[in-house]
Amino acid sequence: MNGIHDMGGMDGFGPVIREENEPVFHADWERRTLGLALSTLRKLGVSADELRHAIERIPPARYLAASYYERWLAAVETLLLEHGAVTREEFRAALGDEGAGALAKPAEGPPASSGARSRAPKARFKPGDRVRARNINPRGHTRLPRYARDKAGVIVKDWGVFAFPDTNAHRAGTRPQHCYAVAFDARELWGKAAHARERINIDLWEDYLEPAGTARPWKRGKR
Repeated sequence: MNGIHDMGGMDGFGPVIREENEPVFHADWERRTLGLALSTLRKLGVSADELRHAIERIPPARYLAASYYERWLAAVETLLLEHGAVTREEFRAALGDEGAGALAKPAEGPPASSGARSRAPKARFKPGDRVRARNINPRGHTRLPRYARDKAGVIVKDWGVFAFPDTNAHRAGTRPQHCYAVAFDARELWGKAAHARERINIDLWEDYLEPAGTARPWKRGKR
């Protein structure tokens, strides 16, 4: 899904400030939120992909202003509403009109071509294969970052078979398929300003990839 949550490759947000000796939780409410979220997800039968999609549907201004666990809490509120555990009227009574209005927008369905596969197919690619990330802009959830779309890389590892996030997030079938570590030259992603010897590995599902010419084995530190 294209939105403010897909911040990979974006700049202008200032430096990443690393907190020394960072605690697991900064406040007791964060600990309680995590426990509440995990128990709620189990009770509702919600997958991690569906949770991620709820997070990325938080209104942009609220998303940018929220902390990590505030986003989790907002996502849980959305999922409780969408799964019928509470009503919008109950949220409005508890949170007021402003709080209820900050809930995520309704989920959009997956692409019409999505569907469940009865069993995992054989791997289409192998280490050393040169591939290109497809240039897609799905309406729903996706784990293919914008900065990698239409970029060429090399398969370095087949991690095995996993549920496909783009359908699993929408309860449209797990569509199991291979997920690969794909190495991209930094200059392929960022242009000539990037360091010539840097590479980035991105885990990408098979439906995100297509062949991109002759295989070229990838070796660390060489071009």
